[in-house]
Amino acid sequence: MKSVAFNLSFFLFALLINGDESFSLTDYQIKKICKNEIKEIICIKNLKEKRSNLEKGNLIEIPIIPYKR
Repeated sequence: MKSVAFNLSFFLFALLINGDESFSLTDYQIKKICKNEIKEIICIKNLKEKRSNLEKGNLIEIPIIPYKR
């Protein structure tokens, strides 16, 4: 009985610690990603907007590009 209570409390503790973190891009990472784009300003604007939405807790759309062999 004690181990079940310990495991449950440990699990809930782990969820509380890691639950509010979101790993968004920094400004430097955004500029580095967009520097090779044709329309760099638009790329930076879009990524900053997506970062803002992610930090607010809104869903964002992430495009998936298929790998070509």
